[in-house]
Amino acid sequence: MTAVDIGTQDKWDPRSVQEKWLARWDAMSLFLASDDPADPRPRSYVLDMFPYPSGDLHMGHAEAYAVADAMARYYFQRGHNVLHPIGWDAFGLPAENAAIRGNSHPADWTYANIETQASSFRRYALSFDWTRRLHTCDPEYFRWTQWLFLRLYERGLAYRGDGYVNWCPVDQTVLANEQVVNGRCERCGAEIVRRVLTQWYFKITEYADRLLADMTPLEGQWPDRVLLMQRNWIGRSEGAEVQFAIEGRAEPVTVFTTRPDTLYGATFFVVAADSPLAEALCLAEHRAELDAYQAQVRKLTDIERQAADRPKTGVFLGTHAINPVNGERIPVWAADYVLPDYGTGAIMAVPAHDQRDLDFAKAFGLPVRVVVRTDLPDPGQTGQATPGDGTLVNSGPLDGMSKAEAIEAITAILTDKGLGRAAVSYRLRDWLVSRQRFWGAPIPIVYCDSCGEVPVPDEQLPVELPDLRGQDLAPKGTSPLAGAADWVNTQCPKCSGHARRDTDTMDTFVDSSWYFLRYCSPGYLHGPFEVDAVRRWCPVDLYVGGVEHAILHLLYSRFFTKFLHDIGMVDFTEPFRRLVNQGQVINQGKAMSKSLGNGVDLGEQLAAHGVDAIRLTMLFASPPEDDIDWADVRPEASVKFLGRVIRIATDVGEAGVDADGWGERGGEGGEGLRGGEGGGASSIAVDGSAELRRVTHKTIDEVTRLVETARLNVAVARLMELASATRRAIDTKPGAADPAVREAAETLAVLLSLFAPYTAEECWELLGRTASVALAGWPVADPALLVQEQVTCVIQVNGKVRDRLEVPPGIGEDELRELALAAPGIVRVLAGRGVKMVIVRAPKLVNIVPEPE
Repeated sequence: MTAVDIGTQDKWDPRSVQEKWLARWDAMSLFLASDDPADPRPRSYVLDMFPYPSGDLHMGHAEAYAVADAMARYYFQRGHNVLHPIGWDAFGLPAENAAIRGNSHPADWTYANIETQASSFRRYALSFDWTRRLHTCDPEYFRWTQWLFLRLYERGLAYRGDGYVNWCPVDQTVLANEQVVNGRCERCGAEIVRRVLTQWYFKITEYADRLLADMTPLEGQWPDRVLLMQRNWIGRSEGAEVQFAIEGRAEPVTVFTTRPDTLYGATFFVVAADSPLAEALCLAEHRAELDAYQAQVRKLTDIERQAADRPKTGVFLGTHAINPVNGERIPVWAADYVLPDYGTGAIMAVPAHDQRDLDFAKAFGLPVRVVVRTDLPDPGQTGQATPGDGTLVNSGPLDGMSKAEAIEAITAILTDKGLGRAAVSYRLRDWLVSRQRFWGAPIPIVYCDSCGEVPVPDEQLPVELPDLRGQDLAPKGTSPLAGAADWVNTQCPKCSGHARRDTDTMDTFVDSSWYFLRYCSPGYLHGPFEVDAVRRWCPVDLYVGGVEHAILHLLYSRFFTKFLHDIGMVDFTEPFRRLVNQGQVINQGKAMSKSLGNGVDLGEQLAAHGVDAIRLTMLFASPPEDDIDWADVRPEASVKFLGRVIRIATDVGEAGVDADGWGERGGEGGEGLRGGEGGGASSIAVDGSAELRRVTHKTIDEVTRLVETARLNVAVARLMELASATRRAIDTKPGAADPAVREAAETLAVLLSLFAPYTAEECWELLGRTASVALAGWPVADPALLVQEQVTCVIQVNGKVRDRLEVPPGIGEDELRELALAAPGIVRVLAGRGVKMVIVRAPKLVNIVPEPE
């Protein structure tokens, strides 16, 4: 990092400024949140999604944490009691894999990386309350993760069951549906395979309707795309359950359909080839064919099975179902395009009005019957299904009805006959939380030969991990914990007989589903959090993080919050009032990666340009939600801008103007700059440059509104404009000694403290201040200075500027029209011609269209 010439005898060296203020800030402990219930300040809880300690901070961290820090500092300047904590999401596979490679314990790698990141966060000038630091891998934390598991278990919301799971053959562990992206493991990229295993689940489906309904109040506070992604993932569908009798089987098979109106068009029946139902329905003479087909199906991912362009395959099971509305015998097939764990694993196939069914019917010569007439050609002839609305035909009592009428009518008929009912189905599945890995919170359940499944008593928590390291952690198809015999074998809490511990650990998303509550009382010993502290601080006022967490972390946190509300531990049902997503930092139009050779090292950028320049570049480059292409930005320009701000403070400070007009808070809870939040207008700079004062107060007003709406890039642009105006005033008139110039310089320092805290502190000191700029308080704009006395109105004739008028900003259209027509330049140009049209855009534009000559 080189020193920057700021136009004086000295040069500004960002590195020395950083070292100077880091040491001072450590002694100040500026950003400690107060837990005093009597503290009169409004509370604001600002939270960044906590990091995983995979190494040092990267460019993405630099953007995300700069956004949240600017917001936290803003509320602190407004006089709020701000909770802005930090912790680490510290369990997970990377630590385990590092331990295998290094023949060490995962904790060694984890805690070393945490300390590296903590040091970098400190250098990055983030306004954290470090006294609330937590790590999810600490026994003091995961004790309460296990406690919460047991509360879910007591209420039937944590259960163990057999089911199809997503198995990663590389990481050799189960993945939740949300952790599979395009048929591959989201972490290592391996193609997942399907297995039937006994696993632990959380019954998130019990909360599906509430998770949907409670998104309505979040509209306008959360990004629309996040709400849409969650709605689509939950996937609520209204329709009907229909019972089909199966020849030779006493128990009917139930299917769910959103189109019961097309029931008369069902010409065959399909079950998932790899489901127990397929085996139960298959006649003996077809079993060998089914077995061979199942072997093929198990090699396919769900994505491949449901691909629209994939040829349809299947086998006939030798039996028939009975269509409940017309008594027709329809063949039962097993096919791969039906999944075993969605719905009931069986469907009624209506080929005329569903493309996948039609493709299957064409492949195996099955009948196609149109039951909804549309303007489109016969699907049996064209090969294109007609899934839309139309008029019912070939449907007995439904003929002539619309889709909506027919759905209502057929549902009533099925209900009356006891063959079906109206129903709702969800795409959402219960949350699979078992993981066959070591570095996670152990599941607090033991298995006793006499008592069966037994929860570990609360007083025996936490169930800690044994000391395994190196190759003991290598994937073997079961959890590494299964090989720790001394740990596995234990005593039953009920009968004191022999028992075995559950050898799986919990999905790390369980840890992160409640961490924001723990910050409110991180040292609390009698529960996961102090209930009264959470009620004072929560919900979180502002949550900042990536959109990649829209379905996983955010959905799970909402589920946990609703559960905790139901058991009386919190008095709210949504965890985060407002959500801001930051985009990615990319390079040359692509995500940064070693393979592409386009990676940018954050440490090198900080060394070359300084912390403030990188923070400012990140915030100025785009709105928080947009991606930043590092190839398109110039941190050098930020360095130069910050140097100009330092020069302004130097010049004004050396001018020796009295600085007593600015009231620093001087400590927690005091009054802010210019009266703090809600305070009156500035009492300083009553003389001096009126124009500069108007610019200053307009900047205060605009930056305040821009920060409130997280339009931080535009706020930075306004500061650059204020700096330019202040520089002009210093270099020309009224000069650095003018009170209005000092007001502008001090305003610039305070507002800049949100984005470039090192530079702002240095400026504040150069301006003669002794306390930290963070204690200055937020300036309040003088309303009288926001009113423009005159604005310039451009008057055009046929689109060409012919005159200008100085008019009041509130002038009406009629008055402005008259003034424009009487303007000397317009009278001269019109030269007596009539006027065809006058377009008025008060107060800034009038366009006159004269009659043709």
